[in-house]
Amino acid sequence: MALKIVVCDHIHKSGLDILEAQSDIEYENLAHLPKDELLGKLKDVDVVITRSSTDVDSKFLENVTTLKAIVRAGVGVDNVDIESCSKRGIVVMNVPTANTIAAVELTMAHLINSVRNFPGANTQLKYERKWKREDWYGTELKGKSLGIIGFGNIGSRVGKRAKAFEMDVLAYDPYINPAKALNEGVRYTTDFAEILQCDIITIHTPKNNETKNIITAKEIAQMKDGVVLINCARGGLYNENDLFEGLKSGKIRFAGLDVFDKEPAIDNKLLDLPNVYVTPHIGANTLESQEKIAIEAANAAIESARGSSYPNALNLAKEVDLPSNIKPYLELIQKLSFIAAQANKGVFTSLQIQAFGEISHYGESLSTFALVGTLSASLGNNINYVNAPFVAKDRGLEVKFSGQELSQTYKNCIRLTLSTQARNFILEGAVFEGRYLRITSVNGFVLDIAPEGKMLFFKNTDVPGVIGMVGNTLAKHNINIADFRLARKDKEALAIVVLDNPLSDSILQELRFIPACLGLCYVVC
Repeated sequence: MALKIVVCDHIHKSGLDILEAQSDIEYENLAHLPKDELLGKLKDVDVVITRSSTDVDSKFLENVTTLKAIVRAGVGVDNVDIESCSKRGIVVMNVPTANTIAAVELTMAHLINSVRNFPGANTQLKYERKWKREDWYGTELKGKSLGIIGFGNIGSRVGKRAKAFEMDVLAYDPYINPAKALNEGVRYTTDFAEILQCDIITIHTPKNNETKNIITAKEIAQMKDGVVLINCARGGLYNENDLFEGLKSGKIRFAGLDVFDKEPAIDNKLLDLPNVYVTPHIGANTLESQEKIAIEAANAAIESARGSSYPNALNLAKEVDLPSNIKPYLELIQKLSFIAAQANKGVFTSLQIQAFGEISHYGESLSTFALVGTLSASLGNNINYVNAPFVAKDRGLEVKFSGQELSQTYKNCIRLTLSTQARNFILEGAVFEGRYLRITSVNGFVLDIAPEGKMLFFKNTDVPGVIGMVGNTLAKHNINIADFRLARKDKEALAIVVLDNPLSDSILQELRFIPACLGLCYVVC
């Protein structure tokens, strides 16, 4: 019986031609169907290819019974419920690099337009038939400072091109080796305030808990008068309400936007402002990138349908052949490393994994899942079980694994040490009754807590009244406590407080001012 692949959204003809050429593959292009009608055609499908127009949600998954894999023909997977797919054993893949140059060049288009406002001049001459050169005095990129937030695959290429325009380029990315920027002739900073003093700021990060609303009214107030902001990455990285006010007041001279918090953004109030230049999320829309995306998506769909490989898998594809009692430890180590990466921010130099018990025989899988957790804290869905080792090597992150069959404490347990140049962060964990994931130690403080939720790690000198001060501070801001665990060691204490509500930077700063506080961090798992 032929394997079946369905294309749910429009892709370049080159991808369709590859699918049609396979003798063992039956494929249907159903991109033209309304979504409700499409769902009724998926019952006996092995693999689907989607784009942003098809939501892979509970309604979608209710209609698939034989689905093995989903290929998202693009980078973002915001419209895919990866967790639900994983529970159903459906592998989720994306195509992360095919549109890199397209996104870089669109950013450069926004940069150039931001200082010359070509759309305005074009509209006045073409549609108003006015020849008013005096209305269109711009400025030059040469000599201007460009702040790049996120110096990865796209941001670094933007920096290289900006240097060709003789701009002064400054990169901010606390998760890269500074040499990556310096080798491109780009200045590097770990001080976000320096970025805020640039003439033009562009952002190239994934959207996650750390980067969402990374620019708000607070940051805008610290910027130069007349700053220019560019966003061709993800909607929601700039707070749109604060961006609107900054543009309206003139504090922000110009903004170039390709992405929005909610899309399609046809009713977004930013569109009403004269000093905003917008494009409808076309970062990947070049003929070259669309062809590359379609070809890579088609090949990934074919390989996954045949079961030969799962290129750029984003969920738990690598655990398929492992014993069932080992799988929870893969989830545990990914959670531990994800927490450690948020708690020990900086340029990671070493990831050391020690496994005790039967799980010590699965070092390769444990190391891969630990890397995905570590790197996804900053890179989000750009990291998967295929590329994690390569990204780690490129960043100079050394991975060390050691195992012992005999465990001194639990039947199986894990110790993970994530190091930066400044310090080590050590977590230990175990799985109880085959399903309950627990953190059992944090930097030598012994406790027992599930690695999930909004977690405040608060270290202090072991003196009376600290718990009350922490609780009162949280209560003052209407932050409810869901769980509270305390450990003591050498006249110091560590509390892990699980919260119902997120913590803002201002609340964290208030907690730091508690006299006995020795340090704190906030993580979301």
